[in-house]
Amino acid sequence: MTKITLFGGDLRMRIAEKELQAKGYETDTLGLYPDDHASPETSRVFLLPVPSTRDGKTVFCPLGECNIPLSEIERIAENRLVLCACHSFEHLRYIDYCENDAYAIRNAVPTAEGAIKIAIEETPFTLFGCSVLVIGGGRVGRILCDRLKGFGCRITVTARKDYDRAYFEAIGMKTVHPDRLAEIIDRFDIIFNTVDVPLLTPYLEKLGNTFLIDLSTQGGFDPNAADRLGIAHRKAGGLPAKTAPQTAGKILAETVDELIRQYL
Repeated sequence: MTKITLFGGDLRMRIAEKELQAKGYETDTLGLYPDDHASPETSRVFLLPVPSTRDGKTVFCPLGECNIPLSEIERIAENRLVLCACHSFEHLRYIDYCENDAYAIRNAVPTAEGAIKIAIEETPFTLFGCSVLVIGGGRVGRILCDRLKGFGCRITVTARKDYDRAYFEAIGMKTVHPDRLAEIIDRFDIIFNTVDVPLLTPYLEKLGNTFLIDLSTQGGFDPNAADRLGIAHRKAGGLPAKTAPQTAGKILAETVDELIRQYL
């Protein structure tokens, strides 16, 4: 039986632990509960949370009461498989599961549903009939457009690649290259940003009553500038943990199981 030590994390990791146990793995935890005490030296796999760290020095442990330096993980993880999110361990055998296509696609669903929840709750109009711009035609952008289409939104998508624009046009949506944003930016009721590039910052003065929802990690616009201009906006990163931790935990466990079977 393969043993996994789970380090830190939020409700997603608690769900993931139960799911992994149901799949036949032995687990223990450190920093996931207030009083947990793992024995990581007996584990073959180390699982770090999403995000693995907030400060670049310690494991993200919002539910635990311990401080776990990343340097300690690196010290004890030799010859073990380390599964982490958005962090590099130069001298270890590690996999960043956020770069796993299956994980990213599955996780795009709770992200899209959470974004739509925000749009419904924080705008004074229905999604039906409203004009929406989705910036980015990647995994989250595709799932989000699919869900918005079901609400009857009038959708435009920005995408750099010809292939992506052709895909969205083939399913009945308008598209625009990001270089042409200035021509259309003032036409939308809601803008969802999914890319880690501040494409919107130069156009904030044109947005008026547009509601901005930023789903990116790095930020698609300057929130301070948006505040000064009186533009309604929401920074909405980490939505799976906030709106669907049970689903997000199951997705994580499924991904971990697949990676262990493939790489251990």
